[in-house]
Amino acid sequence: MIYFDNSATTFPSDRVREAVNNMMKDEFSGNPGSLHKLGVAADKAYNDTRISVAGLLGASDSEIIFTSCATESANTAIRGYMSRNKRAGNRIISTRTEHKASLECLSLLEKSGYDVVYLPVEKDGKPVLSELEKALSGEKTALLCFTLVNNETGSILPLEEIISVRNKISPDTKIYLDAVQALGKMPVDLHKMNVDMCSFSGHKIHSLKGTGVLYLKNGTRIDPLILGGGQQGNMRSGTQSLLLAKVFEVALEEALETMDASHKNAEEINGYLRKELEARNAKILSPDDALPYVLNVSFDGFESETMLHCLEIYDIFVSTVSACSSKAKKVSYVLLESGVDRKTAANAVRLSFSRYNTMEEAQDFIKAVDDIYDRYAVLR
Repeated sequence: MIYFDNSATTFPSDRVREAVNNMMKDEFSGNPGSLHKLGVAADKAYNDTRISVAGLLGASDSEIIFTSCATESANTAIRGYMSRNKRAGNRIISTRTEHKASLECLSLLEKSGYDVVYLPVEKDGKPVLSELEKALSGEKTALLCFTLVNNETGSILPLEEIISVRNKISPDTKIYLDAVQALGKMPVDLHKMNVDMCSFSGHKIHSLKGTGVLYLKNGTRIDPLILGGGQQGNMRSGTQSLLLAKVFEVALEEALETMDASHKNAEEINGYLRKELEARNAKILSPDDALPYVLNVSFDGFESETMLHCLEIYDIFVSTVSACSSKAKKVSYVLLESGVDRKTAANAVRLSFSRYNTMEEAQDFIKAVDDIYDRYAVLR
């Protein structure tokens, strides 16, 4: 099997699987809210895990909230900030190439009367900064919502430039950042990045589905999304799962330990595939400076879903649009917003890599593509 769909989800690493087995022991199964010794031990282990994750992310432990996924983190951050900070302004600035977790929150807020300004993006997927300056210079802006690495193209946000514009024109405007596809693949130091809220997902870094983190900078006030017993400083009620927190920590540690070697491996695979696919008249849709873990490519003569199922015959797994939108069978809105014509976008598939992929797999992928074209007699 060749699995090139790691932006959709990754398979749990061996260390994560081992951690799951270890955390299933009775000694770790107490409720962290209980007063007996099992509860006290679970509470201490949970807080120790939070401290560790905070250190790995360059944050303070009081700024880390464990969630079920990045979607929950996004909803909590975006909706929670706007709910709590009525005087911060009525405007939110974003782009239409964000993940659906952000876009659906923004759509809901628009229906509630907020002014959401969607910046145009360049062909490389980056927001047009001159338009950001104009939008910030107008109505008082409460929040900027952006994605650090686009999940469909790998386009990297010019975060420092955006912060520079914000600081010059509207320094009180807060920044929410979706860093799901960046975690473990490029440096993430939250205090140095100077953002106010940030979301992460465990199942993108070889942890389990159901694990996520929300970074909430000290001093940033939001209303919680989930109410109940007041766990995690009243920010995310519900009985804390030590197991899920721990496997996030384990996966994050492993991702950071292997990040440099993994990045080099992804660069080599990406570079090889770009060269070979372009030689076969495929169109590379990811920008040249994209994070190398994602390669979006359009195959002449094959609609995206057709190519996906053809590759599946060879036990090769890729994706078309984002996994959150794939069942709708729509052309990628990210590509269309980036100026890609509809026909080209309709033929696009996304290859996404992890540290476990190999150059041999990339070579076998190219052989499969050649065989698919020969077998179905499609003109190149």
